[in-house]
Amino acid sequence: MLVIKTTMMEGRTAEQKEALIRRLSEVAAEELGWPVEDVRVVIYEVTKQDWGIAGSSVLERERKAK
Repeated sequence: MLVIKTTMMEGRTAEQKEALIRRLSEVAAEELGWPVEDVRVVIYEVTKQDWGIAGSSVLERERKAK
């Protein structure tokens, strides 16, 4: 079994996440020679408050940019 873990900021639609899961599974299976049935994808979503860049959360950076 192959497990692909991806972390991304919140805000994607269910359809976007389904498409990502499908493509990651297909590409990994093809490139690594794994059966796609044995590929697992886990998406970890992080809030803008919990994602930091250069010492500030994304939420704070967006507030300052306005």
